[in-house]
Amino acid sequence: MKQMNVDVAIIGTGTAGMTAYRAAKAQGARTVVIESGQYGTTCARVGCMPSKLLIAAAEASHAIDHSGPFGVHASDKRIDGRAVMERVRRERDRFVGFVLEGVEAMPVQDRLQGRARFTGPCNLVVDDHTEIVAGRIVIATGSTPLRLPQLENVGPGIVTSDDVFYWDDLPRSVAVIGTGVIGLELGQALARLGVRVRFYARGGSIANITDPEVLRNAVQVLGEELDIAFQTEVVSAVQDSADAEVALTVRDALGKESTERFQYVLMTAGRTPNVHDLGLEHTGLERGPDGIPCFDARTMQCGTSHIFIAGDANNERPLLHDAADHGKIAGDNAGRYPDVRPGLRRAPIAVAFTEPNIATLGKNYKTLCAGGQRKFAVGGVSFANQGRSRVMLQNKGMLRVYGEYGTRLFLGAEMIAPRAEHLAHLLSWAFQMRLTVDQMLEMPFYHPVIEEGVRTALRDLAINLSKGESQTDPADTEPGT
Repeated sequence: MKQMNVDVAIIGTGTAGMTAYRAAKAQGARTVVIESGQYGTTCARVGCMPSKLLIAAAEASHAIDHSGPFGVHASDKRIDGRAVMERVRRERDRFVGFVLEGVEAMPVQDRLQGRARFTGPCNLVVDDHTEIVAGRIVIATGSTPLRLPQLENVGPGIVTSDDVFYWDDLPRSVAVIGTGVIGLELGQALARLGVRVRFYARGGSIANITDPEVLRNAVQVLGEELDIAFQTEVVSAVQDSADAEVALTVRDALGKESTERFQYVLMTAGRTPNVHDLGLEHTGLERGPDGIPCFDARTMQCGTSHIFIAGDANNERPLLHDAADHGKIAGDNAGRYPDVRPGLRRAPIAVAFTEPNIATLGKNYKTLCAGGQRKFAVGGVSFANQGRSRVMLQNKGMLRVYGEYGTRLFLGAEMIAPRAEHLAHLLSWAFQMRLTVDQMLEMPFYHPVIEEGVRTALRDLAINLSKGESQTDPADTEPGT
């Protein structure tokens, strides 16, 4: 077996791993990366980019369907499912190609292919061909879609989001399990492309929303377009052959069971960190109930050890931009260990590319409410009659913004709103710059733009901050269950 001694070993070549590699190398460390699967990040291969390609096709279809109120009439709409999926795969492969170019630019001696496992705190074995002794180790093993036990070993009709982007054609029907970001994005896109789609959600949540008022609005807005069964649990599924549809049995909140047939059942009930087959028991690290090593989110250091964990593997903020930040911090600290320093952590921001978009940023409602007595005020705006939104016939959704009593600091926001991806960026910058609500209101607002809705919400927030009252928010009830 080959023997290697390195300063830094990085397990995984996704966004976090590749960023960590560059950061460690910049510190002058002899660094090696280890990959057990295909090169190419989750984002490029089965995540952000191919999902946006599918969504773009769905938006084109939806625009045709809803052009009539503008006086524009399309009489011959036709969806070519094979052409849709061919473009998704072709452009996906192009994005993956950019990632592969970055990998291939690395020196050959810095790359190892195989599954790495700890055999000691500083020791790794890669498959049966290489033993590594590393001064520092970065765990950047990513995550995989969560699979429901009751849907295991059913047949090829049970799929995850990783499988969707390898389809040759659009399916006839899909059951989407879960109403998180991935499920909503893919399910709505497929529905707008003519696929019969039904969502099943075990609870009453929508994407990353924690504000009860925004959640109520999201349930209403999305329910006008999508077939969503909340408070519904998956019981079982049966597929008689590879060609047959899947008979999916579910149980509602009243205990009533029903069965419906779909070509595919798409599991989007979350992702799980890839930390369970790494031999972590040989590291001596303290681990949480989920098996993830305990770590400092400012440094990515596991305890006081020489081991760091970054990206989806630590499950702190499983998003690409956070994985890149994690990787930079972990790689820097691994490269200069034991001189471990806190790195730059940016304002939290998360966006679901549904229509309307769903976004949260800064401190969310649930976080602000933790600990009992409220110390923040809320402002809001409905987009139902907001000028630019109505012009575009996208006048749905709402925005809620939060500010701190006394300091009047802007604390965060949650929304379901037209083009919320842009609103969320503006507001996250304000949060990171620690602007007050009054300072934000001094900023320029053009007319007519959707951002005018932000100004309306901030004005409402400023009034409520001035009242200085800590009364219970009328939205503090559990939404539409």
